[in-house]
Amino acid sequence: MTPLSEERDQLYRRGMGSPVLFAIIYTVIASAIYFALGVVAGYALGLTPLVFLVSGVMFVLAAMTYVEGSSLHQDRGGSTVFARYAFNEFWSFGAGWAVLLDYVILIAATAFSATNYLGAFWAPLGRGAVELFAVLAILLYVAARNIRGFSSARSSRIGLLVVADVALQLLLIVLGLVLLFDKDAITSTIHLGSTPTVQNLIVAFGIATVVSTGLESASGLAGEVAVGRRGLSRLVSASSLTVFVVYIGIALVAVSAVPVVNGTTELATTYRDAPMLGIAAAFHEEWLRETLKYVIAAIAAVTLIAAANSAMLGLSRLAYSLSTNRQIPAALGRLHPTRFTPWVLIVLATLAAAALAAPRDLDMLLGLYAFGALLGLTIAHVSIVKLRFTEPDRPRPYVIPGGVRVGRGVLPIPAVFGIVLSVAAWLSVVITHDSARWVGIGWMAFGIVLYVAYRLASGKSLTKRVLVPREALLGEHIEVEYGSILVPILGTPLDDDIIQTAGRLVAGEENEVGERPTIEAIWIFEVPMSLPIDARLPDAELQRARAALARAKSVGEEYEGIEVATATVRARSIGHAIVEEARRRGVQAIVLAAEEPSRIRGGARLGGGQSETFIGAATKTVISRAHCAVILTAPPVGDQALASATDPEESDAGAER
Repeated sequence: MTPLSEERDQLYRRGMGSPVLFAIIYTVIASAIYFALGVVAGYALGLTPLVFLVSGVMFVLAAMTYVEGSSLHQDRGGSTVFARYAFNEFWSFGAGWAVLLDYVILIAATAFSATNYLGAFWAPLGRGAVELFAVLAILLYVAARNIRGFSSARSSRIGLLVVADVALQLLLIVLGLVLLFDKDAITSTIHLGSTPTVQNLIVAFGIATVVSTGLESASGLAGEVAVGRRGLSRLVSASSLTVFVVYIGIALVAVSAVPVVNGTTELATTYRDAPMLGIAAAFHEEWLRETLKYVIAAIAAVTLIAAANSAMLGLSRLAYSLSTNRQIPAALGRLHPTRFTPWVLIVLATLAAAALAAPRDLDMLLGLYAFGALLGLTIAHVSIVKLRFTEPDRPRPYVIPGGVRVGRGVLPIPAVFGIVLSVAAWLSVVITHDSARWVGIGWMAFGIVLYVAYRLASGKSLTKRVLVPREALLGEHIEVEYGSILVPILGTPLDDDIIQTAGRLVAGEENEVGERPTIEAIWIFEVPMSLPIDARLPDAELQRARAALARAKSVGEEYEGIEVATATVRARSIGHAIVEEARRRGVQAIVLAAEEPSRIRGGARLGGGQSETFIGAATKTVISRAHCAVILTAPPVGDQALASATDPEESDAGAER
């Protein structure tokens, strides 16, 4: 690796734990209450608490799916990554394109709603030209912050905001239930079929799914987090409990404070763009009413701007993933030369969000949002179910509970329920919401045409993975470093990382004589001296070798233009066998996993602290005797390391000789 590459990897590898992920998820959860409550209440009326209850159930199912998927394949991108490994690049693009639209809508909705809360301090901020200028200022701020990148100081501020917002929400729930709650005022207005109508109730269910985008934003950080099995379980539990308490509690208080009268509620009219201010206005004590008004306005505005930041963060990570996988033109994913953030797409998303916010129509925005959110959520659930059968043995730091064994895999029942609910909600939104139907379908059709045209114009497969090196997104000239690489396969979870490292090093066009770059994947049977070299091998060991080599071939040939040759080798010494095979095959480099030293075989440790690399006897032999470059990958240690493995699209394995 070059010094510049090492510097970039350090900038991308930032240890973040479950508290940071929870904070990112929570900002979207909280922001949804601040801007979606009025629109949902306008459709659901007295059944608003029920709608948020169902959306809470959908969130729990989605949280389990996203956490398992993100821990299974720790690439940034959320549902687009799940679909890539479960199906192919075409479906991966479909999921990513749908979620990309949601991010832009969420940025527009949060920026617009923030100005309406700021209007509590100065009324012009919530109306007319001043409001539009304020929206634009917020969008420019969000764009600038995300071009600069995510910092540890920023995560600390988000943590403080989460604490303040949780305290405010709980205070409102307690005060509202004590001073405003009236069960009869809620139930007496419910006449299903008329107030609300079935059609309006269905639309409300779809809009309430806005909360799930927080999961996409958090999963975009996969590969940069340090969260173990227990931390992942706590993340699911904490975020799910928060959704139920906040959403249902605030909904009960809201429909009591601003009840339905003659088939409508002021939450959807007077307070539609800032519904939480309607709750504050309902308190009878003037000192309490005025205090809550300004406290809610201040925290709501900050939370909504933080949610816009979280959405833009998710969008930038998704855009990077789409660009490096040649699903959108690399020019769109161009990285900032010093901040290494996809500034072009951030700027384009800011312009699109400004255009969407200009009409100041939350109803339209959230109806369109539901289309993309439910489509992406459906693909995520289906992908996780399929991966249970196509990759049943791959380590999963978090596993969705409630599985039933079916054949060689375990069917995750919660994910199946998630599929049913999300498909039903998506179909209902398409049928009942005109803007969602036509704009949503138009957006997806445009994206598919763009994807197909781009892939065909560049001579690439529509379904096969094609990677672009990060340096290409920085505008640097990239040359193929190696034409052939030897990769000893061990049958461990690290095999995929080793093959991906080799794939990145040889990925590129054919050389001047038309030869394709090659990865030589070998499995070495170490035969003890007590047995003849051609002794019969156990069937189980043979099957393990074949399965590992088949997997290596599948992973390696995801890279465009690469051929993966597989073979088995018998030897007395693994280290000497690797050196001999490399020399015999004439490879230009060897990529292998650095083994743990042992008291019997010996070995050494290079470096120290977090950069320590293990050098066992076989590795030491290869490094000292190989005729070519040797590239080492450090093995993960325990659950913690497994959950914090770096993004395979971002790092070039460990050390190079």
